[in-house]
Amino acid sequence: MPMHIGEKDFKARVSKGLQDDFMRGSVRSAQGRLQNNRANAAEELGDWEEWRTLGQQIRQHTVEHLDYYLHQLSEKVAELGGHVFFAETGEEANAYIQQVAKDKNAKKIAKSKSMVTEEISMNDALEDIGCEVIETDLGEYILQIDDHDPPSHIVAPALHKNKEQIRDVFHERLGYAKTEQPEELALFAREKLREEFLSADIGITGCNFAVAESGSFALVTNEGNARMVSTLPKTQITVMGMERIVPGWEELDIVVSLLTRAAVGQKLTSYITALTGPKQIGEADGPEEFHLVIVDNGRSRILGTEFQEALHCIRCAACINVCPVYRHVGGHAYGSIYPGPIGAVLSPLLSDYDEYKELPYASSLCGACTEVCPVKIPLHEQLIMHRRKIVEDEKKSTLSERLAMKGFEQIVQSANLYRTATKMAPFLTTPFSKNNVISKGPGPLRYWTDARDLPQPTQERFRDWFKQRSERGDSE
Repeated sequence: MPMHIGEKDFKARVSKGLQDDFMRGSVRSAQGRLQNNRANAAEELGDWEEWRTLGQQIRQHTVEHLDYYLHQLSEKVAELGGHVFFAETGEEANAYIQQVAKDKNAKKIAKSKSMVTEEISMNDALEDIGCEVIETDLGEYILQIDDHDPPSHIVAPALHKNKEQIRDVFHERLGYAKTEQPEELALFAREKLREEFLSADIGITGCNFAVAESGSFALVTNEGNARMVSTLPKTQITVMGMERIVPGWEELDIVVSLLTRAAVGQKLTSYITALTGPKQIGEADGPEEFHLVIVDNGRSRILGTEFQEALHCIRCAACINVCPVYRHVGGHAYGSIYPGPIGAVLSPLLSDYDEYKELPYASSLCGACTEVCPVKIPLHEQLIMHRRKIVEDEKKSTLSERLAMKGFEQIVQSANLYRTATKMAPFLTTPFSKNNVISKGPGPLRYWTDARDLPQPTQERFRDWFKQRSERGDSE
């Protein structure tokens, strides 16, 4: 699947993440900082819960009337002289973008940050026809020159790297000779990227939100690269997931206010840019040709299901920034370009359970993700729904799992079997115990005991203790 990253085996990815102490320290530090920033920014806004409710209502209304707003958006873009292409699959989207590049005889493409283009592996598709694709977001640029390392976070793709590592990457790949100071690193990258902006044949951007009533699309960034990508090349392509749309400017104002605070704790990001079609008569800048590629890639299958609220996501990553599982294993452990709780919900939906059936279990179900979501997606409840679907479908659960649960059902339904099992438990667990703790559990239990202390059952059961207490006549 195009959206898959890293090793195929989930346990191998998790083990690799758990052993990477440096990555875990970087993620832990960033999570703490982003959580504090979000809390402070939300408090300054006023009644945060009221804003969340408003955001939820906007997203719910838009997704429930998605066909209407997509039609309105496409009509407006066409009216302004732009081209609109609806792609049912990632392959269709890539084929259309490849054709535009061929028609323009494009050799170099400047690209701003976009999760949906990562999802469909657009860069690989363009490189297959001989185009050079330059990531111009600083985080994505760092990962690209570091052997195309995949992003580990939705908002901060290079979260798993620190400034010393970035310095080393710049030194090895680009001949950088200065220090690890962020100012010097950023200046070096800026100078390199300016050359790319000026020589690019096509600019490609993502889309935070499209505005249906005007045919515009908004980019929310902290760098000026997206404006350069959308202004300097003569041909511009915007790629958006079909759900990334709002009815009008008032709704855009609200969801952007939620996005910036929930993502990085800012009242506003450095650049909030709204662009509308190709350059019109009398305008000073902008592309001469504009293409909007609207990607389905499995989203329409989610509409009308119990998971529809997952399409409300505004890609702020607030759920990732509070997730204790993400803190310990990092983004690459999820095996998807969408990590964290939202990734655990979306990845099986956009791909399939065969590829990502472990992700719904990569959660403590603490509910922190649901609590911080600015549009009130019940993420932990959706993870439970995924688990239910997996266990109810025999094709998705293993034979050993079904036999174990069937055996457990038989034991707890019979008083005699349950009594016998509790008597035998201390003796059966002795081979796996040390100092009254099960240290290496059998079978699937091993993954639990590798990370947690599981006390060995004692020979005195609760019912034995309670019986003796009652016979003594103890009142307390």
